[in-house]
Amino acid sequence: MATYKEKVGTSVVNYAGNYPGAVDGELWYDSTNKDFKYQYVNLTAAGSWRTGNNLNTGRSGIAGAGTRDAALGIGGDAPPSTGDTELYNGTNWTEVNNLTTARAALAASGTSTAALAFGGSGPTAVTETWNGSNWTEVNDLNTARVILAGDGTQTSSLAFGGSVPPNTTATELWNGTNWTAVNALNTARGALAGAGADNTSSLAFGGSASPRAQTELWNGTNWTEVNDLNTGRTYVTGTGLATAALAIGGEVPPNTAKTEEWNGTNWTEVADLASARNDLGSSGTTTAALAFGGATPPGIVASTEEWTGPGAPVGAWSTGGSLNTARTNIANAGTQTSALGFGGDPAPTKALTESYNGSNWTEVNDLNTGRNTMGGSGASNTAALCFGGTIDPNGTELWNGSNWTAVNDMATGRIYLSGAGTTTATIAAGGEVPGGNSAATELWNGTNWTEVNDLNTARYAGATAGTTTSALTFGGANPQYAQTESWNGTNWTEVADLSAAKQAMGAAGTSNTSALGFGGGPPSTGNTEEWNGSSWAEVANLSVARRQLGGAGTVDAALAFGGDVPPNSASTEEWSSSSNVVKTLTD
Repeated sequence: MATYKEKVGTSVVNYAGNYPGAVDGELWYDSTNKDFKYQYVNLTAAGSWRTGNNLNTGRSGIAGAGTRDAALGIGGDAPPSTGDTELYNGTNWTEVNNLTTARAALAASGTSTAALAFGGSGPTAVTETWNGSNWTEVNDLNTARVILAGDGTQTSSLAFGGSVPPNTTATELWNGTNWTAVNALNTARGALAGAGADNTSSLAFGGSASPRAQTELWNGTNWTEVNDLNTGRTYVTGTGLATAALAIGGEVPPNTAKTEEWNGTNWTEVADLASARNDLGSSGTTTAALAFGGATPPGIVASTEEWTGPGAPVGAWSTGGSLNTARTNIANAGTQTSALGFGGDPAPTKALTESYNGSNWTEVNDLNTGRNTMGGSGASNTAALCFGGTIDPNGTELWNGSNWTAVNDMATGRIYLSGAGTTTATIAAGGEVPGGNSAATELWNGTNWTEVNDLNTARYAGATAGTTTSALTFGGANPQYAQTESWNGTNWTEVADLSAAKQAMGAAGTSNTSALGFGGGPPSTGNTEEWNGSSWAEVANLSVARRQLGGAGTVDAALAFGGDVPPNSASTEEWSSSSNVVKTLTD
């Protein structure tokens, strides 16, 4: 019989306690507790929504076809009703050729290269096919209608429900050439959603006149009532199959962000959209879906969200050693195990500096000029830079591990600015100057500051992560912003927004493709969002909701400390991007 080493390639490690070097599935012997143990990465049981890049034209009553990474957004109300069609490639939306008949509240099926669009405002019976380049009118529906649902492929689709007016139960089957009336829904309704692979298998759910929870299953011949949604809603969207579907958003009222997953028998609530909305479009499956457009007070939206189903690693915050002095508007430098926190409010703490070793904070020598609302950067608790802030908005100080030394001033004095980098290469962005928000960006080369190209959106109390050649700035005020901008060493480019507008967040990360934003407000929040280079995803919340906090580290190992709850906090939390579960082998 083969030994463990022969099978796995390594011997069983003998370690006192939980073995920190263990990889997924590795066995070790805990000599303290006299147990054999192994470790695995804790994965999500449901899924999560991540923000994506906006549609070029925001609209409600938009239809969707395709997958998450290859989708069409078709028609809608801008207003007025439009024939605009946009193609999503997994990152960006591109405008392509329009529908021949402009309309909203239509239905669609198929893929991004072979789609079918039918019905819509008027109401109309118009049906069009998409060949990857152009739309062509084909045979009409038998019953003209608006706010209908549909699913399937370009050659095998089902159209059901909608308003003629009034609401209808009419169901029609498309065979690639003609529509044929078949057995009706049990309940007449409009503003419903559907999911299905073709015209032999479909799911209908939600709808109006009053918000409905009814779900019906189509077997190719008849509709059968099955288990209801948990939350009745109208103007809902859906995607997936008759055996595995998502119900997304809608109006209860008010608008809802609720997402429910159908497993073939029951609906289960899963993670909410970042933005509550109704009359939106969708595409994809229960493991990889897209939601886009829609309506939410005070109007229509262009926002896009990407759904990732079960199986992603679960990140988590855990409690670290508290600061010696609770404070807010604190600046930061370093990593999760070697950090520096300096300055802040209230007045007696403005010069205080504390060093973190991965377990505890220790007071070290003060700043020369006490201040708050300043920027900070640095690679560790032995090398940091402090710049701007109250009292001395142009001033810069350098930390060498023992003392702070005044060095050359910034070109633009400001408060509530943010920055990232090292003591020889730092980027400082935004802030507040007399008279309003600032878009100024400056680079530090270890000796001097140089003004470079401005942010696209002037703001203060934003957060910044990365380096002088690859940085990300996000959030801020005034007003409160969700905007995110990416820096390539020369220019700032607007990219996908945070899930919600907020200011005074903590930040961690190494580049414009890998960042973490946490906390912020007002009101104070514990929300944590992870940036992957194209979109934000909400991950596990801080234990202590707060704003105006310090942040350090990377997306895999971050540190959050201080801030305003209120009152001021001394709390420190450590982030791990994947929560490892340790199991003990038993007899």
